[in-house]
Amino acid sequence: MAVPGLSPGSGVLRRKPIDSIAEDNEESGTGLQRTLGLWQLTAIGVGGIIGAGIFSLAGAVAHGKAGPAVLVSFLIAGIASAAAAFSYAEFAGMIPKAGSAYTYGYAVLGEVVGWLIGWDLLLEYTAIVSVVAIGISGYFNELLGFLHLDLPMWMLGAPGTEGTDAPPGSYKINLFAVVLCLLIAFVLNQGMRNAARFESALVYLKVAIVLLVLIVGAFHIKAGNYTPFFPFGISGAVTGAATVFFAVFGYDALSTAAEESKESQKHMPKAILYSLIISMVLYVLCCLVLTGMIPYQQISSESAFATAFADVGLPVVGAIIAVGAILGILTVLFTFMLGATRVGFAMSRDGLLPRWFSRTHPVRKVPSRFTWLIGIAAAAIAGLLPIEEAAELTNIGILLAFVVVCAAVIVLRYRRPDLPRGFRTPGMPIVPVIGIVFSLWLVTFLEPLTWLRFGAWFVLGLIVYAAYGYRHSLLHRGRQHEES
Repeated sequence: MAVPGLSPGSGVLRRKPIDSIAEDNEESGTGLQRTLGLWQLTAIGVGGIIGAGIFSLAGAVAHGKAGPAVLVSFLIAGIASAAAAFSYAEFAGMIPKAGSAYTYGYAVLGEVVGWLIGWDLLLEYTAIVSVVAIGISGYFNELLGFLHLDLPMWMLGAPGTEGTDAPPGSYKINLFAVVLCLLIAFVLNQGMRNAARFESALVYLKVAIVLLVLIVGAFHIKAGNYTPFFPFGISGAVTGAATVFFAVFGYDALSTAAEESKESQKHMPKAILYSLIISMVLYVLCCLVLTGMIPYQQISSESAFATAFADVGLPVVGAIIAVGAILGILTVLFTFMLGATRVGFAMSRDGLLPRWFSRTHPVRKVPSRFTWLIGIAAAAIAGLLPIEEAAELTNIGILLAFVVVCAAVIVLRYRRPDLPRGFRTPGMPIVPVIGIVFSLWLVTFLEPLTWLRFGAWFVLGLIVYAAYGYRHSLLHRGRQHEES
């Protein structure tokens, strides 16, 4: 028989009771401030989804994997991603708390599942911030070359980065990437209201650049460039979907901000779906323009649109797009650092990490301590690792989080059909199962080294949980109190 006031389950499978999830007392020092409206939330989601997917990844997939059928790749990935997005939206309409997949897993599948997903997302989100920062620094280095500015080689790339050879024995660091990570941490620490304004301004700039691409590029489309539409066969488009899938999530990081939404149960599900819909429409239209402007064989894998506009005699537009891409991709840094800090904040508040990290700023009501921790960790990875090694730390944890959330929404629908839901996943249980299957399929594309590093982080997480989290969990202490 369950002890009154405590969650069902016991030991590592004890669950956080959904019925008791409510606002934390502001006096406890761990409450977040609800300042975000629907369109600010949507902007954060769009900021996390649209980034390298349009400005570089679309070109790389079109050039080497799918040709003009890259738009089919995005459609396949978008449909699969939507299956998971529906599940996130249902949970966001029920649990207006920080933590996203960590909180959902904890409430439905048990503490150890929630812990492992949260632990994985800390690494994944931090690594994504680092990878994007390194990518932006590459554009920055090219911009310096265009302006004929020479900076010391030691500050232009991490050890092992091609093209940044420094004198023997000298130290090397990607200084620009380090500064970017710390800058975003500083912005997030200014309070969510101010940080969201910064993010929204960059998102509007990014969408304006995308619209510029669509409007100007549409006048340079040649129908013949769409033939053959499937130069690599249907399998090429499907393989391309596995690659671009990583450009169509970001709403998962958005859902970590549920506790800072003014009407989370009403607005968060809409923001998740709106951000994915807006992003997918822009992705598909941009793919049509890109592959229509020049033959897919001539598309640059690194700076697709800037190169395409230069090829059709519009280098100035290409330069504007390049600068806009740099500024626009900053929104990805913002969204995923926000996600990492809110996951860590939620884990700390639940006692699974030291409670010191969950103390919020007395005025700005943001988890300043954990934000700086993530910012410094991301800066260290970005500054000291080449982009290939940093990229190997990403993806697997997010895919497993998708699996957990899709599975949890099925379990909870049958375990607690009585719970009020602001949004209900359609096609239950088929839609969540599609999300599970597609995510597990994508996991098989990851390199063995990715699995090795994930395994090492996984084991370290179990050690930390056994040594600290299990005994300091609020649920564990609550049970001891009830039994004493």
